[in-house]
Amino acid sequence: MKTIQKALALVGLVSLCFLFIHALQDAPTDENFEKKVINDYNVYALQIPDYLDFAGEPMPLKNPDIHERMDRELLVNTYWQSNGLLMFKRAKKYFPTIEPILEKYGVPDDFKYLAVIESGLTNAVSPVGARGVWQIMKSTGRENGLEVNTNVDERYHLGKATEVACKYLLKSKEQLGSWTLAAAAYNAGNAGISRRLREQGVSNYYDLLLGEETGRYLFRIVALKEILSNPTKYGFNFRDKDLYDNVPTYTVEVDTAVTNFTNFAEQFGINYKVLKLHNPWLREPHLNNKSRKLYHIEIPKEGYYQ
Repeated sequence: MKTIQKALALVGLVSLCFLFIHALQDAPTDENFEKKVINDYNVYALQIPDYLDFAGEPMPLKNPDIHERMDRELLVNTYWQSNGLLMFKRAKKYFPTIEPILEKYGVPDDFKYLAVIESGLTNAVSPVGARGVWQIMKSTGRENGLEVNTNVDERYHLGKATEVACKYLLKSKEQLGSWTLAAAAYNAGNAGISRRLREQGVSNYYDLLLGEETGRYLFRIVALKEILSNPTKYGFNFRDKDLYDNVPTYTVEVDTAVTNFTNFAEQFGINYKVLKLHNPWLREPHLNNKSRKLYHIEIPKEGYYQ
């Protein structure tokens, strides 16, 4: 019996020694902690490119303040990976609509990234009442020919809203003198930017002391431009088939009232939800159209929502 007890005690002692040695091996020493972190996950300081610009206007990256602010936005948008990947996916879907309209109006292609930071390429609603991908205020929409009411709100029409954004940006460029300042004015208003330039005695966005939102605005745009233009450089890996595509549509012209869009949709083999996905500017389940205005309603081609 004593022999058995001694044997069990010996086994127990050996087991304790083994556990102690194993614990020492896993203890967070500087060496093994570093190895574990490196093997599990990597976060790198980013190399700021030697040259960055917005609409062909260079950023003064040798200025230490500008360098740090650009570094911040690249870091934030690179390591917010889920949001970044969604931007790649949505850009594939919506940029083909935005790009030719910018070109038509002579607005630099870089302004498509302004839409990215304004709304994440969604039909967002802001606390102050801005709507749609381009975050257009009601008054701005109406001043530029959009119909905005409870029945129809064309701020949610991507093509028409992009045209309004172009008109606004062209006016800002003419008034303020640069595309960079025009972009800042999209956030703070032409009058707001003009007043700050005058008060501070400068003529350049990068020399202005601004509030948090407008102060980050251009840096966020340029960061998204840099990342979306160089996915693998910033660690984003995907195939073309992982991105979102536009569903092909055809246009139906309507110049009368529509009393029930559920019934209207059924005529084309779709439901009300699908009709709204392709025509978010239709805000109610009916169309008043007392003026007999001609509307163009997008209908998806057959077979995409089966």
